[in-house]
Amino acid sequence: MAETPYLHDIPLEEARRRFDEALSAAGLDRVLGSERLPLSPELVGRVLAEPVWAKISSPHYHAAAMDGFAVRWEQTQDAQPATPVTLRYGEQAQYVDTGDPVPEWANAVVPIEDVEPLNKNGGIETKDVRHPYAIRLRKAARPWQNIRPLGEDIVATSLVLPAGHVLRPVDLGAIAACGHTEAVVARRPRVAILPTGTELVPIGTEPKRGDILEFNSLVLAAQVIQWGGEPTRFPITPDDYETLRERVAEAAREHDLVIVNAGSSAGSEDYTARVVASLGELLVHGIAVRPGHPVIMGILHVEGRAVPVIGAPGYPASAALTGEIFVEPLLARWLGRKPHRPQTLKAHLTRKLASPAGDDDYVRVAVGKVDDKWLAAPLARGAGVLTSLVRADGIVIVPRGLQGYDAGAEVEVRLYRPPHELEDTIFAIGSHDVILDLLAQFLSARNRRLASAHVGSLGGLVALRRGEAHIAGSHLLDPESGEYNLAYVRRYLPNTPVVLVGFVKREQGLMVLPGNPKGIRGLEDLRRPDVTFVNRQRGAGTRVLLDYHLSRLGIKPEEVRGYEMEEFTHLSVAAAVKTGRADCGLGIPAAAQALGLDFIPLFHERYDLVIPKRFYNSPLLKPLLEVLEDEEFRAAVLRLPGYEISPMGKVITED
Repeated sequence: MAETPYLHDIPLEEARRRFDEALSAAGLDRVLGSERLPLSPELVGRVLAEPVWAKISSPHYHAAAMDGFAVRWEQTQDAQPATPVTLRYGEQAQYVDTGDPVPEWANAVVPIEDVEPLNKNGGIETKDVRHPYAIRLRKAARPWQNIRPLGEDIVATSLVLPAGHVLRPVDLGAIAACGHTEAVVARRPRVAILPTGTELVPIGTEPKRGDILEFNSLVLAAQVIQWGGEPTRFPITPDDYETLRERVAEAAREHDLVIVNAGSSAGSEDYTARVVASLGELLVHGIAVRPGHPVIMGILHVEGRAVPVIGAPGYPASAALTGEIFVEPLLARWLGRKPHRPQTLKAHLTRKLASPAGDDDYVRVAVGKVDDKWLAAPLARGAGVLTSLVRADGIVIVPRGLQGYDAGAEVEVRLYRPPHELEDTIFAIGSHDVILDLLAQFLSARNRRLASAHVGSLGGLVALRRGEAHIAGSHLLDPESGEYNLAYVRRYLPNTPVVLVGFVKREQGLMVLPGNPKGIRGLEDLRRPDVTFVNRQRGAGTRVLLDYHLSRLGIKPEEVRGYEMEEFTHLSVAAAVKTGRADCGLGIPAAAQALGLDFIPLFHERYDLVIPKRFYNSPLLKPLLEVLEDEEFRAAVLRLPGYEISPMGKVITED
């Protein structure tokens, strides 16, 4: 069967080659146009379409660089503290202010503070020091001292700024200084963004079950603005072939690029590829990139115009990354500037990273510096997880052909933030709690970022042992002693001096649907065949707590329906209950409240911060310890259900 472009994944390089060749054939591989605009602050960020050549020199005359007296330096050479030189005003010296033209006969300016103004009688002039009878100098001047010569900054006819330069505030001053009142800049590409999907509802709508708020077009439009284009957000187009075809054609008539968001897969209501093929040429349908493999690329031919079209997947992370990978380089070409090249650094992965061998995998990571080593912690990888891009400090690309990287492997990170910001980052790996987000908010006001990765309490202690975190949140119950964290810290960190700092006491209990339709009262009900439970991952303190109490009740894990269904955070457990994937899950009341669930309190536990001693007294963590003593922060924690703050900030032990 002949190969078709319909949902046929091809390598990223092949997709770019096809698109570039089509753009070149259509004459769309260059700057789209230019416009001459008057100099104004609004030109900042625009791209020069023509070089700027100096019409005049700057300065265009010899100018005084400070207030003083213009002189000929040769006439001052004998000046000494004990044998001063006197020069007559008007003939041998003339006063000038900063920026004044220097008399043609002068070749130096003596600062006014180095001059003794004299009156006719040879005494010090006190009334009109700028126009004395004569001046007395006790120090020789140097040739061209304190003079800005003609053309010191810019010489007429010289190149001031090249075409393709992105204008900065100082560039506007340079353009004006060399005699111009206007600049020729590249026309901003006009980009149409069409969100599609019958399930979409506008921002501000109260979504019903099955509704999805349409915000991808907002993100894509903001990206277009950031990259120098002019976006137009079209209304939501329902899943209807004829309607979508008509709207795509409408967008192509007045725009340089059309982005169709969603409808790019191969489902029964995914019409984008068919629409593109019907209006022009479908070049690509499927790229071996994750997230975002069902990308569409083509050229529309509408009323004699050739207009590129990109079909971006509907999942938020996929849509945003499609913009970064394909839209930004295209806009850069049309504006005549270089594509964005992010800063990079080498970092070590905090855990093993598996990847599909056939795709280029764009993995979002949090980045921190622990001791002198940069670390990259992979974040949630779902294509719909937009918050992973919000929290990401950068991207690690796992090339196709690899099945991932081992923990500790050195990888290149394409940064979203400059390294100096990352050096102010406190890297927290361990147990999840919603008040970590609250802590991050208070730390931001103290010039610190909290980057947290939720891998469970045991995972946090292992990260500390490997030197991969500054702190770890932990709530591990020792079944033998009934004590929290101490036994585990000594077991997993025997050679690492640590400070165990109290954080909060909190409730744990079962989260259930409102009204508790299954009538669940406690862990004993997990034996019931009609009750499905959602668990936390191995190594999580909540999992250890559950196993401890199940053992006391004589309940075996295999008796609990759903015991093997795992989530990594309290909020994820709550979401599983909210959506009906489970009837209940063990978690904290703040998570239940966040998603409108009922909460059945069962236990109280202590949640501590485990901090290696070398970090405890460091300048990096000082703001964190200050926040723990902050009354406003404590009050904010108490406003959440299920917390008690008596241990907050107290040193429980130093080992």
